[in-house]
Amino acid sequence: MTTDVDESTGTQAVLPFGWQPGPNRIDLDERETFFRFPAADDPNPGTRRLLGMSLYASLLGLAGVGVGVRGLVSTIGGDAPGWYVPLLGFAGMLSVALSVGAFLSIHRRTLPWLLLLAAAAPLGAAVLLAVAY
Repeated sequence: MTTDVDESTGTQAVLPFGWQPGPNRIDLDERETFFRFPAADDPNPGTRRLLGMSLYASLLGLAGVGVGVRGLVSTIGGDAPGWYVPLLGFAGMLSVALSVGAFLSIHRRTLPWLLLLAAAAPLGAAVLLAVAY
């Protein structure tokens, strides 16, 4: 975190990650911003919420590792068609992107949970594909 001095008032503002608003920046209404890093003055998310999301995301990650190992074994064995690895990779990256979006929207009420549930869909398809080959 860095601090920035507001020259008009002489106060210091804490800026996360050194982000500084530019002179032509238009502030959006807080309700319109879905995905953002938490600001320094944001309230902490609840412990239960963070723990639940972290456990769910870790289960998704473990399933992704299993799919990756199974895909590696199939690829080394020569049983997989040419589209197999790119499709597994795409499904895995889509699942990770949705999980990242869930954690970036942790201050919303239902959006993180919807994104984590949506992250399970491509990973489930990857599991079915890995089992099939």
